[in-house]
Amino acid sequence: MKVKILTEKELRQAVGVNLEAVAAIEAGFSALAENRAAMPPIMHIEVPEHQGDVDIKAAYVQGLDHMAVKVGAGFFNNQKIGLPNSPAMMVAINTRNGFVEAVLLDNAYLTDVRTGAAGAVAAKYLAPQAIQTAGVVGTGAQGRYQIQGLICVRKFDRLLAFDLDKERLATYVREMEKALQLPVIAAESVQQLVKQSQTIMTCTPSRKPYLDEAWIHSGLHLTCMGADLPEKRELMPEVLGSVNLLACDRKSQCFNMGELHHGLDAGVISKATDITELGDMTSGKRSGRQDDAQITLCDLTGTGVQDTAIANLALKKAQEMGLGTEIDM
Repeated sequence: MKVKILTEKELRQAVGVNLEAVAAIEAGFSALAENRAAMPPIMHIEVPEHQGDVDIKAAYVQGLDHMAVKVGAGFFNNQKIGLPNSPAMMVAINTRNGFVEAVLLDNAYLTDVRTGAAGAVAAKYLAPQAIQTAGVVGTGAQGRYQIQGLICVRKFDRLLAFDLDKERLATYVREMEKALQLPVIAAESVQQLVKQSQTIMTCTPSRKPYLDEAWIHSGLHLTCMGADLPEKRELMPEVLGSVNLLACDRKSQCFNMGELHHGLDAGVISKATDITELGDMTSGKRSGRQDDAQITLCDLTGTGVQDTAIANLALKKAQEMGLGTEIDM
């Protein structure tokens, strides 16, 4: 029995945030909505003395050759010692016999790709068709991958960006302007960015809400993906009560973390509130945006079906490209 080892460098060659990745993630959400997937709750382990945590996510999707089990960590002191904050890897298990067939040493790259692709799925169904200005809050990795996802499904004329780290913001503006070949402008505040944008991605690890209900306007779409732990939050909870269409990747998960979790705690929403899962839209069970005036919001916390979907795509592309090293088990 042989096991294929794929490195981050090889996986970067194999997959990226593009229409193929978006289609794979969309299919994963549909499988979840149509009960063709099994996805357990996230296993979460806190390591407080090192400002760290470890999450284990997994899912089985009918029709795919492999199921992925991902171990992803967030150790936020790592930057002080020259290491990445969010190391991760995936194990691909053959769905016919249960044997491990591949180890994907992606260092969280596949998580970045599938998260960017999920943002694209949200925008496909919820963002207005006509976007003059897109906005991004947070200029780290997801600040880039979310915009890569957005351009797969929508055109826009300019990008506003905001970050508390002005040096990182300046670098982002310079590099993304070159990559996108359109104006990228540093916003002076989140308020300015929200008021001037038609579609916004929030991509920060904030534990204090910074986006106010008073700034929300007709036609706006928000994709919020920073609150992937119960303690994290980007929105004042009242924002959830100001939208016309509220969506998320998985309600049962978002009720325990993410913006919906904080909305529940504040009493702004309840578990009876009309909330549409992305899979309901991708499978045709429910509609997305209905008109240009609607205010829409999608809460993304990251699901195991996304990991399984992107792992299968990565393995397929790696096989086609002859990537990876096989070792005897």
